[in-house]
Amino acid sequence: MVSPKRTKLKDLALHLDLTESTVSRALNGYADISPKTVDRVTQAAVQLGYKPNQNARRLATGQAEAVAYVIPQNHSSLAEPFVSQLLRGLNDSLSRRGWDLLVSHAVSAEDEAAKIHRLISSGRVSGVVLTRPFRNDARIKLLQDAGFPFVVHGRCSHCDDYSWYDIDNELAIKTAATHLIALGHQRIGFIGAPLYYNFAFQRLEGYKSALAEAGIPYDETIVEIAEMKDDAGESAASNQLDSGKPPTAFVCSSDTQALGVLAAIRTRGLTAGEDVSVIGYDGLSIGRHANPPLTTMAQPQAQSGRELGDILLAVIDGDDPASHQILKRAELVLRNTAGPLRDRNYH
Repeated sequence: MVSPKRTKLKDLALHLDLTESTVSRALNGYADISPKTVDRVTQAAVQLGYKPNQNARRLATGQAEAVAYVIPQNHSSLAEPFVSQLLRGLNDSLSRRGWDLLVSHAVSAEDEAAKIHRLISSGRVSGVVLTRPFRNDARIKLLQDAGFPFVVHGRCSHCDDYSWYDIDNELAIKTAATHLIALGHQRIGFIGAPLYYNFAFQRLEGYKSALAEAGIPYDETIVEIAEMKDDAGESAASNQLDSGKPPTAFVCSSDTQALGVLAAIRTRGLTAGEDVSVIGYDGLSIGRHANPPLTTMAQPQAQSGRELGDILLAVIDGDDPASHQILKRAELVLRNTAGPLRDRNYH
């Protein structure tokens, strides 16, 4: 069977009695082509089934139609729900423009810096998405010094001069802890993330703020800093539950940590939401299927990815990076693991 002949740019130009250059510029949205001509060319391209040669287009524009997402050290793998949902949203944004997403996983801070340097020097990508920023992040300076477009999923301690998308981490944890306080809990443990991440510092500040407003003294003996993994959450909660004066509730920096806390509670013959309350952070769909279903501070992962993609494409197109800074709020999703303080001592 003979395949149908592919419509080429010169065929489209002949059909319209226009030059190939005019047709190309119309299809690529150049401002010097009139809207009437753009509409005419676009309609004819659809009618004739014309599809641009992406390699030729990239050579003509000098722009790689791809962006990179570099997964840093100690980050969740691609299989983790948070990362996979965020990447799905990012890919949705890029696909609307016909761009590709390149994903790279760094094994160390040095490897990550080297990967970013190679990416911006290779010509393979036109922008970079950074995630989990440190309080002072050398990656951001590297990209700014290179004049290379980027967007950050999160913020550093100084974030005025670049584009970013973030959730109000301090407010989210403050909301979670305040909810537990309203349920009668006074001894609330906190399981945080490593404090070299800026979001982890913000979340700890939110926890402290909720206690301060309620007049509850901050007790560092019920604060654990752990990796954002279920086994780390289980270990941290076990330390607290086996202490002489255990917390009656926990606020966690991630849902994965909170799932580990639920396991620690079950292991001791206790019931989450009755004997010990737990609130996670992220709003992962897996939390609905936890035992019992997990109360959490939910952030929209897929929407975050789409927003990041849209911001980065705008910056690549020439927008001022500082004009694209979005701060969203997490939502308290009530399920079954956060209940009122019980009178009896579960020990």
